[in-house]
Amino acid sequence: MMMRLLIVLFLAVLLLGCAQKEEVVRLEKNLEVRSVFENGEYIPKKYTCDGEDISPPLELVNLSPNAKSIAIIMDDPDAPLGTFTHWIIWNIPPTNKIPEGIPKGKEISEPFKAYQGRNDFGDYGYGGPCPPRGKPHRYFFRVYVLDTVLDLKDAT
Repeated sequence: MMMRLLIVLFLAVLLLGCAQKEEVVRLEKNLEVRSVFENGEYIPKKYTCDGEDISPPLELVNLSPNAKSIAIIMDDPDAPLGTFTHWIIWNIPPTNKIPEGIPKGKEISEPFKAYQGRNDFGDYGYGGPCPPRGKPHRYFFRVYVLDTVLDLKDAT
């Protein structure tokens, strides 16, 4: 009798667990990222190590209303020793415009509060293109629109 009761309770819990509706937040995939240069064009000197070495402005078109934060990773897959990371920034509040010249540092408070990881130059913040002479390199700005705010530790 006790065994039957345990089996019935187990099945009831199992069925209730399966019957709960799981909420899924969908972030639209039609985000468009624009800047002062087009896809496939050279990055203007101002945003490289030969210029002011500041981050370029980015415009996010069709940003999801479900966005809680934005993360960006800029890298160069053509670097001689493998992919070279130029910029990691996260917990950018949802915004359509990220201005040029985001300050360097682990934690920034202007123009918004966000965190930056160490790039492959060994610095926190943006480090512009600075490839060795030779064939042109490609640079990817990977923009992630998240439905959460990341809880990453300082050593990131």
